Amino acid sequence: MGNEQIPQLSSTGTPHRPAGHETSLAGTARRWLLDRIGALWALLTGRPVSLYAASVLRIGYGLIYLIFLLREFPHRAEIWGPDSPWTPGLAAQLFDQTGWNSFLILSESRAYFELCYVLALVTSTLFTLGWRTRVMSVLFAVVVTSFHARAIFMTDGGDNLVLLMALYLVLTACGRRWSLDARRDRVRAARAGNTPKPVRNAYAQHLRDARVTLTTVVHNCAMFVIAAQVCFLYGSAGLYKVQGQTWGGGTALHYALNLELFQPWPALSHLVDAYPMAIAITGYVTVLLQVAFPFVLFGRLKYPVLTVLLGMHIGIAVLMGLPLFSGAMIVADAVFLPDRFYTFLPHLWRRAARRAGMYRPAPGKGAGPASVPSQGRPGVPDPKHRATSAGQKDTALATGPASDPG
Repeated sequence: MGNEQIPQLSSTGTPHRPAGHETSLAGTARRWLLDRIGALWALLTGRPVSLYAASVLRIGYGLIYLIFLLREFPHRAEIWGPDSPWTPGLAAQLFDQTGWNSFLILSESRAYFELCYVLALVTSTLFTLGWRTRVMSVLFAVVVTSFHARAIFMTDGGDNLVLLMALYLVLTACGRRWSLDARRDRVRAARAGNTPKPVRNAYAQHLRDARVTLTTVVHNCAMFVIAAQVCFLYGSAGLYKVQGQTWGGGTALHYALNLELFQPWPALSHLVDAYPMAIAITGYVTVLLQVAFPFVLFGRLKYPVLTVLLGMHIGIAVLMGLPLFSGAMIVADAVFLPDRFYTFLPHLWRRAARRAGMYRPAPGKGAGPASVPSQGRPGVPDPKHRATSAGQKDTALATGPASDPG
């Protein structure tokens, strides 16, 4: 009893804690913060993420815009050309107020417009195929921006989303997979074989490493922005619908199906409209999925949600005649699928074709599932591979050269 220590009180009346305890808490918090910062930095600089998803975005939006330009080819002069009621002079006046610009108003010559249209078709094609993707991504963004600004009053949500994604894709490494650039790199690596690379000086190697790191950081940040853009789009659309009385009453889709402007097949729209209970349930599910979309992206629940959204967008394309908007949204959803999903698709296709008797594996070629290739730049080993190689080298130095089994 007499040996018990009574805690000392500070001037404010609170128990006085030892300085060492506060120092340990501060050190723990500092270490935790440094660990989180280190993990974030490793995530940004370690390797480019979602390279297959970026390639799907490139192929999807390039193909969508190419089909769009081909679809409007008979009406190109009335929409963007010299026959448009929105003349280049009116467009220039609007650009002075909005800050937009377009190379289509540089001349009112029909020959100049036709040349620009052909170049837009060629750019969209090469961007889709992934030929010189760095340059083509910039040209594709310029094309989409110019055509969008030239007929700004004839655009819809699909055009706006394609425009945003075209600008974001400029910052991504969207040509590393499923592209002519990737094929050229594989052929070049196969031809080089085990040929030793030329020795570079330290300064050139540091510049190359800095360029690789900068490219990786920009790509990862751009993919994060694309994902955030899609989440914001779904979340804001769902919250906006919640405020409407028609969506709350389950009648919003009924009114949409009876708008003549959005009835490409009136008979089909009337057939679907004959089931009011199914329409109401579909409306409620749509609002629920859009509001919950940003919160289900970090678990397995995202797969059924993306599947339902795929069906919803297909329904919008068919029933309301908005294929450009639906296609743009379907491609945007692909950013949330991991690379292992895309690498499993060829194996799934080969297995289905083998069951149907349409595919036979080449002699000597394994039929196992595809593995995810290295995410780094061609010729630059993955950080894990570098660490493994370094560990093997240290082990070899410590144990000496292995004896020849022969």
